[in-house]
Amino acid sequence: QVQLVESGGGLVQAGDSLRLSCAPSGRAFGTYAMGWFRQVSGKEREFVAAITWRNGNKNYADSVKGRFTISRDGVKNTMTLQMSNLIPEDTAFYYCAADPYGRREYSLGDARSYSIWGQGTQVTVSS
Repeated sequence: QVQLVESGGGLVQAGDSLRLSCAPSGRAFGTYAMGWFRQVSGKEREFVAAITWRNGNKNYADSVKGRFTISRDGVKNTMTLQMSNLIPEDTAFYYCAADPYGRREYSLGDARSYSIWGQGTQVTVSS
């Protein structure tokens, strides 16, 4: 069974930084792309950032551009999300996800592109 495990969430103050990590658990799998999504209770899951594995192309939601940086380690198959200048609106449960196949039926900003998900990690930003 393939799973993803997130780590690095926590409670911080506005303006602080936080680094999330995502690592696979279980058997190895090929990766076309990985992404980060976030969700607030009662709202739909929202795209945050994505990165393609082969060439490292990155996509960001407008709300996090210039503040968040996504990166990957192709050897360890891990992904990180460096979050800076956090604001209370960034408070959410953050999920990492993987697209092993790259069928590209949907954009990387669409959760339907991803078939492997982690359990999530809470990020809370106080004002």
